[in-house]
Amino acid sequence: MSSLPTFADVQAAARRLEGVAVRTPLLENARVNDRLGGRLFVKAECLQRTGSFKIRGAYNFLASMTEADRRKGAVGWSSGNHAQGLAEAGRLLGVRTTIVMPADAPALKVANTRASGAEIVLYDRVKDSREEIGLGIARKTGATVVPPYDHPWILTGQGTAGLELAEQAKALGVTLDAVAAPCSGGGLSTGVALGVKGVSPGTSVHAGEPAGFDDLARSLKSGRKESNEKLSGSICDALLAPTPGDVTFPLAQTLLGPGLVVTDEEVLDAMEVAFREFKLVVEPGGAVALAAALTGKLPVAGRAVAVVCSGGNVDHATFIRALSRERPAA
Repeated sequence: MSSLPTFADVQAAARRLEGVAVRTPLLENARVNDRLGGRLFVKAECLQRTGSFKIRGAYNFLASMTEADRRKGAVGWSSGNHAQGLAEAGRLLGVRTTIVMPADAPALKVANTRASGAEIVLYDRVKDSREEIGLGIARKTGATVVPPYDHPWILTGQGTAGLELAEQAKALGVTLDAVAAPCSGGGLSTGVALGVKGVSPGTSVHAGEPAGFDDLARSLKSGRKESNEKLSGSICDALLAPTPGDVTFPLAQTLLGPGLVVTDEEVLDAMEVAFREFKLVVEPGGAVALAAALTGKLPVAGRAVAVVCSGGNVDHATFIRALSRERPAA
């Protein structure tokens, strides 16, 4: 694809996903609004099919393939949410899937991926290259590689979450000042930006990342693709891509405002607030945009702001850790 994807591509993806993806709610909480001095809306993609937004891009990709290619199967790599989304999309469309997953991926995500019928190949996140393993499988089997974020079909599928968000806000009579979404390789954040700006061009869109893995924020500042020094070490296991994508980065430069960076401690606080106030189970990587709003890194005071809580596939120990913390000041 020689040109960058457009809002029309997001609209086309929405048509493919009709009846497949859940139209997740846009939630608001009076106590949280009073605390922040503005209106904060939460797009609850943790309630999406497979527990995250990833079914959107994976299904859009497989549905866009030729029937001949679908018969040869699909292979992908993921720490968990893309794995589950791709496996479930394959089950729905009758496509055989193989997923390359890190050995330290949350057990819940591995189990759910296997439950959708995918074959799983484990690798060492530090020593091995998931891309090399996946490409090797594709060469041997003829399967199509379905990347986790860096493809127009993937990011425009994810963008349907932004399209829905903007339409839901408009139906409420709300003009959003800003929207933020979690970011690993940039598929969700750039897709959401396409969807939001197609409905509300004046709304700024931002990507949220964990501290130490803020390659997109640094790349947007420098004007070139930056890489993270480490490959692991954040509680946000879903957001550890080493560098922005070749497709997502130029789109990010066009559509996104400055990046938002939050600590693991701030993420844990956000998970607790999501549960206590919004009655949502949100995994660490899914809570980074909410954390940015709650800490004021994404200002809410006097404004209308929406954040995407992108996934809810959290292991028991991590969730207990979040809920056991001292409550943030109201």
